[in-house]
Amino acid sequence: MSTPTITTTGLTKRFGDFTAVDALSITVPPGVIFAFLGANGSGKSTTIRMLIGLLRPTAGAITVNGIDVIREPRRVRDRIGYMGQKVSLYQGLTIRENVEFYAGLYGLAPAALTARWSALRERFGLAQVELEKPESLPAGIRQRAGLALATLHQPPVLFLDEPTAGVDVESRGLFWDVIQDEAARGVTVFVTTHFLEEVDYCDWVSFIDAGKLVADATPEDLRHRFSLGYRIEVELPAAAREAGARRLRGLGLAGLASSDAGFTGRTAQLDGPTLAALDALAVDIPEARIHIHQPPMTDVFRRVLGAEPSP
Repeated sequence: MSTPTITTTGLTKRFGDFTAVDALSITVPPGVIFAFLGANGSGKSTTIRMLIGLLRPTAGAITVNGIDVIREPRRVRDRIGYMGQKVSLYQGLTIRENVEFYAGLYGLAPAALTARWSALRERFGLAQVELEKPESLPAGIRQRAGLALATLHQPPVLFLDEPTAGVDVESRGLFWDVIQDEAARGVTVFVTTHFLEEVDYCDWVSFIDAGKLVADATPEDLRHRFSLGYRIEVELPAAAREAGARRLRGLGLAGLASSDAGFTGRTAQLDGPTLAALDALAVDIPEARIHIHQPPMTDVFRRVLGAEPSP
């Protein structure tokens, strides 16, 4: 078994009588996209600030990329990329000057910087604005530049605190393409987001509420535990209704009922046998139209936090 890239044990942060993070224990394997979710004020940003060595915890332990963050906070910052909710671009400097400044902090040689920035400039569409100052640019472009800077030195761990906040849909897609590419080359990505549909890009999800971990699983496992399941609608011609009903009953769908167009039902998990059976039904009855509706992660989130009863 590989050594986890990020671990916390009993991580706690108090501000006076207020406990922002309460005995948080998480484990993040290498090369995964780890979503860390919670409402405003739940303790997400406080946790990230402790993980990257900017805030000393009240109690507990943190290891990131084999480094004890509490003992060596400066050393861990050399091994990570970080993009906060406020993009760390220096006003008064152009985008290119920001790049050169950060390259100096990271110790990138001129030749390596030229090659790396050339690729990032193209990927993030920054060629036309690299001589502009951040304060004169739209928020979406500043976000793109911020993510480019976070990956400039090709760190083994990325911490991204709501990287897609305030950007358009096209840029959000670009960001997640980059994040998935980073994970594919072995980078561990720790990300927070308010766009719950983005959770499906992630391998693992942790929910935090009032500083406490309340759920910790894959997106599919969370749907299984905190939703009514996948809704399946099957449209069938009248002549095929009886045969179709027999096939669907054999799947054990919950709440199977007839509709104007055919039948509807639910399944807790969309596993291989269920998909194979639906494919076979579509082959045997070519007129059948099958629609599968995934439980929205917003509904899952509400149930995790107890705003709605779990099924």
